Amino acid sequence: MKALVLSGGVGSRLRPITHTSAKQLVPVANKPVLFYGLESIAAAGITEVGLVVGETAAEIRAAVGDGSRFGLRTTYIPQERPLGLAHAVLVAREFLGDDDFVMYLGDNFVVGGISALVDGFRTHRPDAQIMLTRVTDPSAFGVAELDADGRVRRLEEKPEFPKSDLALVGVYLFTPAVHEAVRAVRPSGRGELEITDAVQWLVDTGRDVRPVEISGYWKDTGNVADMLEVNRAVLESVTSRAEGEVDDGSEIVGAVRIAEGARVVRSRIVGPVVIGAGTEVTDSYVGPYTSVGDDCRIVGSELEFSIVLRGSLIEGTSRIQSSLIGRNARVVSAPRMPDTHRLVLGDHSSVELVP
Repeated sequence: MKALVLSGGVGSRLRPITHTSAKQLVPVANKPVLFYGLESIAAAGITEVGLVVGETAAEIRAAVGDGSRFGLRTTYIPQERPLGLAHAVLVAREFLGDDDFVMYLGDNFVVGGISALVDGFRTHRPDAQIMLTRVTDPSAFGVAELDADGRVRRLEEKPEFPKSDLALVGVYLFTPAVHEAVRAVRPSGRGELEITDAVQWLVDTGRDVRPVEISGYWKDTGNVADMLEVNRAVLESVTSRAEGEVDDGSEIVGAVRIAEGARVVRSRIVGPVVIGAGTEVTDSYVGPYTSVGDDCRIVGSELEFSIVLRGSLIEGTSRIQSSLIGRNARVVSAPRMPDTHRLVLGDHSSVELVP
């Protein structure tokens, strides 16, 4: 079995971060979200991985390399434009050959990995296996409608009026039967070749398509709120480890991981928190569910439930929370200006100015 990892999207919902960085490489607990997927694939016993890449190909290549750090062998497959998940299968045809494969969206996160899902597919080997989970807003996802016996009846991509609350998780398992399906579908109203249409083609032609409902944690990290939520979920499993320096004037509470070369001075850190190598936290408070990347400086500030990327400075600020701060950003307090009022008042006006 092979793996096809989609890493070509532009990440418009994560802008401005993705103006200068691939969305799959935005870190969760100081590790790119793409790496969690690659580790899950390796843990499932798969070694051959094709990465579908687009305009951020150079950055993805630089981060992943030949895959050996994950125990994988990687092949890079260019996709000129992100024209849909089924299109990604089309452009990867030569790499996939006649092997079964798992298709994994590189910005998705599945707690607990995919080993059990892959093992089940290998045992029963249906033509396709789709993963489903119940969501509160199914109109934002591909949605599956099942019949009374739990078989797939219909799939629809981002429907205006969903017929169920079962969303497709960004992990699919296929036999070579899917190649005929992706050649048969036509572009949707969004101008894309939808994988939901290809799976629907398999259903309509009598192929064996099996749904598996997962109850574990899954997130599409396509926007800031979901990225922060995944960061929170991963930090829940952090164990305390202090490889850096913590002075006697600081207080460490709960699970806090401080990387080598980091320094904490006269500060209070309340976990779960991870602090990257070379980062300095001085006269500050860093609260729960926060990850601070390498070579940052947090000075005289308060921060919680946030992600701070490498090389950033936060100085003299009041509480920052629920924030995603990009690489080499600078957030500092502005000098306080005198209170002033500028008025243009009509005749017979009455104004009360509260001090």
